[in-house]
Amino acid sequence: MGSAGASRGRPVETRDRDSEGRARNARPRDGLGRPLPYGAAGVERQPEGVVRTPRETVSQAQALLDAGKPFHAHEVFEDAWKSGPQDERALWRGLAQLAVGLTHAARGNVTGGVRLLRRGAGAVEEWAAERGQRRPYGMDLAGLVGWARGLADDVERDAGTAVDAAARAPRLRGHGAP
Repeated sequence: MGSAGASRGRPVETRDRDSEGRARNARPRDGLGRPLPYGAAGVERQPEGVVRTPRETVSQAQALLDAGKPFHAHEVFEDAWKSGPQDERALWRGLAQLAVGLTHAARGNVTGGVRLLRRGAGAVEEWAAERGQRRPYGMDLAGLVGWARGLADDVERDAGTAVDAAARAPRLRGHGAP
């Protein structure tokens, strides 16, 4: 029994799979995570499922943000969100949303960028208020919330103009602290 595409004379597309048989897109990606044609030179992808200490997560994510790779930084935050303690998952998820918001803003996607920057800012702010923590792992959460809301306002005002991801990257630990 074939797929609908095969019955109409179109080739059947097979999905890329990882070594465990899970569907994975093996197409190369650019620095903002956009798929490139097969065979094109892309940016090395972040390995998935890496367990890092929180401080390693912050350092690696900052390096990727500084390099203009917020999509890749989001993957680092996502690993922390999925592998970290339950009471920190909302924090890491909010940080991942901020990185994806910057990714969308850098791609020129106003709606997605603004929505995720504001959603991530709200999640980080809520987590900090509930936990009474303003600087977990040295991160300046109030500064990140302000950065995200300011960038969302800028993206909304300059609708359609892609931002420079490296130039607009946040400082996770505040000004002057990489």
